[in-house]
Amino acid sequence: MSFDGKVVIVTGGATGIGLATCRRFGAAGARVVVADHKAERGARAVEELRAAGVREAMAATCDVGVEADVERAVDAAISRWSRLDVVVNNAGIMIFKPIEAHTEADILNVLRVDFLGAFWFTKQALLKCRRGAAIVNVSSIHAIETTPLVAAYAAAKAALLSLTRTTALEGKPKGIRANAVLPGAIETPMLRDNPNVASGAEVIDAADVGRPEDVAAAIAYLASDDAAFVTGAELLVDGGRLGRL
Repeated sequence: MSFDGKVVIVTGGATGIGLATCRRFGAAGARVVVADHKAERGARAVEELRAAGVREAMAATCDVGVEADVERAVDAAISRWSRLDVVVNNAGIMIFKPIEAHTEADILNVLRVDFLGAFWFTKQALLKCRRGAAIVNVSSIHAIETTPLVAAYAAAKAALLSLTRTTALEGKPKGIRANAVLPGAIETPMLRDNPNVASGAEVIDAADVGRPEDVAAAIAYLASDDAAFVTGAELLVDGGRLGRL
């Protein structure tokens, strides 16, 4: 599949699934915007992309939970390349606490990054993208089947699926599609930092652990013209793990 000339924003694009997604789009000819809340990390990611052969890439420092930051990132992409074709809402954080230990700040911080960030980027896409654009939201199998200690994350990822469905409905008259991927256990720091995994309380078979590139491939498909008739879909990328839980 080709993304020649298309402009793609990936939030949380400097590491993990986000960086793999930037590489995937860049290798297919896209102009890539790495949106990250740390300027130095975004700049480093752009250097890595260029070293990997990505012709055009830029960093956009952006706190996804702040609407003004999101608008600036989108406007920077459009100012540079005169268009925006794909938004990948990947930025996310996870905390590990029992429900009764959560503070207001805990739950609001997870929601502002994992859900509200996607909401603000979706708003901008619906306002400024042309027909044929696509939004891909990175949810999680935790939106469907979860484990203890991740209530805030699971709730935010479930809300993201609801947002995906509504965006598909409201985006259809504009010619803008919205879909979601639901990764399972993916080899990223977020997986290894999970205390359930570290303690052995949650045992994950090595065969059930995917690579960031596996998720990136699914994202690229949903954003591509090959998926032109796919909107409002939820694509599991978990190696079949959810079916066995």
